[in-house]
Amino acid sequence: MSIPQQGGGPIESRDQLAAYIASGEKPRDAWRIGTEHEKFGYDKASLMPLPYEGACSVHAMLSGLQERFGWNPVMEQDKLIGLERDGANISLEPGGQLELSGAPLETIHQTCDEVNQHLAEVKEIADRIGAGFIGLGAAPVWGQDDMPMMPKGRYRLMTDYMDRVGTLGKQMMYRTCTVQVNLDFASEADMVQKMRVALSLQPVANALFANSPFLDGKPNGWKSWRAHIWQNLDNARTGMLPFVFQDGFGYDAWVDYVLNVPMYFVYRDGKYIDALGQSFRDFLDGRLPALPGEVPTLSDWADHMTTVFPEARVKKYIEMRGADGGPWRRLCALPALWVGLIYDQSSLDAAWDLVKDWDDETREGLRQQAGIHGLQASVNGIHMQDLAREVVAIAEQGLNNRARPGAGGLVPDETHFLNALKESLDSGKVPADELLEKFNGEWNGDLTPIYREYSY
Repeated sequence: MSIPQQGGGPIESRDQLAAYIASGEKPRDAWRIGTEHEKFGYDKASLMPLPYEGACSVHAMLSGLQERFGWNPVMEQDKLIGLERDGANISLEPGGQLELSGAPLETIHQTCDEVNQHLAEVKEIADRIGAGFIGLGAAPVWGQDDMPMMPKGRYRLMTDYMDRVGTLGKQMMYRTCTVQVNLDFASEADMVQKMRVALSLQPVANALFANSPFLDGKPNGWKSWRAHIWQNLDNARTGMLPFVFQDGFGYDAWVDYVLNVPMYFVYRDGKYIDALGQSFRDFLDGRLPALPGEVPTLSDWADHMTTVFPEARVKKYIEMRGADGGPWRRLCALPALWVGLIYDQSSLDAAWDLVKDWDDETREGLRQQAGIHGLQASVNGIHMQDLAREVVAIAEQGLNNRARPGAGGLVPDETHFLNALKESLDSGKVPADELLEKFNGEWNGDLTPIYREYSY
């Protein structure tokens, strides 16, 4: 979850809301790659999730990283709730999932180096305190009551609200992990094309990265239970957003969408003020019940934009949100997929040609079926494995066209980061399929070995 924004003057005109998004426009040579991933921490002795405090805990992890590797603390009240260093952030999800929000980098080589360095730092501290970390889309064994709550005011408010608007919101907060990438746009028209491709193809990413087939210690019937959770969370702020595909979509239409989403909070003086269910439109008019007479700042707008959770999200950049968390190779494959698809214009055009004739029913059908069946999904004659093969080929051509070398020039481009996905396409198996095979085979229905075999 995002760190609260601060600063920014009062909003005097609705035009400032769209202008805020437009201020993210960058020329192609300034486009960057920001990769984020979450992982579950656990006590190796008990195989239970890490509490916030104690010898083997989330706090011990953050303190250890701060002291050993020079990260700077991020505090809320008197609690250590995150770290920052060189443009990157480490933050906590509600149940203690540890998230790296990487710095904006130029190449996949750099972002993969960043991931590898982070995981090495995490492992050093985790080994010292007796903790482990595992990359999965959903907690395979722990129940909701097993999960701790991190000491962040935002999470207390959201937890109370989730049961009012959906059935699985608390599962999302406490028992899921993702990997996503944040990418730039050059103009409003560029944003529109990228968002349409991003939303259309999130089900492909969900299928390829599906990695959450267990819940409460047994198979749940889905390749990506995390996808199922997002489909049953809060319809006001999730989904495939049909309006993005309508004529006239742009910054103003996105602003309208976000304004229609009920608020969670306002952040003031280090505290989260309860504004659950209230209207940002009323806030603009100085009529917010939580803060009567006040008008919002641009920081309030930035915060409110983080409380919409569609499959792809616009801020000052575009977030690709459809993939389950997973093993380290896939933490590099996810940004490679999307950079290849949308940072090369010929590939972006090819991706749009692939999806431009789909209707809302097709896009939603793919979203529904990807989480259940993975690469075996099929909707309206579209077979997911065939579609994914075309998508990965387009991404590979895009990375080839980018021709960004790595390893001091020894690696000519970024295409090898797609190898994990190509292996899935050749076998027809995504991570969830491999996990289910082990559960039904050598693990004999016991998920205990998952921690030993799949931890970082």
